[in-house]
Amino acid sequence: MPDGSTAFRDVVVHPGAVGVVPLDDQDRVLMIRQYRPAVRRYLWELPAGLLDEDGESAADTAARELVEEVGITASEWHVLVDVYSSAGMSDEAYRIYLARGLSAKAEDFQPGVDEESDLQEDWIGLDEAVARVLAGDITNGLAALGILATAVSRSDRYTGLRAVSTPWPARPDRA
Repeated sequence: MPDGSTAFRDVVVHPGAVGVVPLDDQDRVLMIRQYRPAVRRYLWELPAGLLDEDGESAADTAARELVEEVGITASEWHVLVDVYSSAGMSDEAYRIYLARGLSAKAEDFQPGVDEESDLQEDWIGLDEAVARVLAGDITNGLAALGILATAVSRSDRYTGLRAVSTPWPARPDRA
């Protein structure tokens, strides 16, 4: 503990993760509907994945996950937010990126396996996505935060986004 005393806690050690808000020129977000066994239901989410490849930067992981999950690439990347998902019980940190300049889906795109085998995709207007977060329809934390951060970043009151190269203190070896 900060004062030098000892306390016993169960802590989930996590490799970290990234998420991507793919935003097209019409301000639509590409969402995926994915089955999550832990909650036994389908959730609307953003493309995302674990930092589980040795030597791969978080930005490269985000780009890889975008291709693997939805078969597209992006030419413009920014950092939206950095988050500890549940600091009271886990060291899991995730970084959410905004991806713009999206390509068309790769012709040879093949869906993944397990939870990714039956992904459903939908382009959702950013304003509608925000409304769905606030209505409780989009409940995945990474997706909700990414959508809301994207909406704020598009407002006139916000002055800019962070560069992909911005250090990530929660995952200094994975920035």
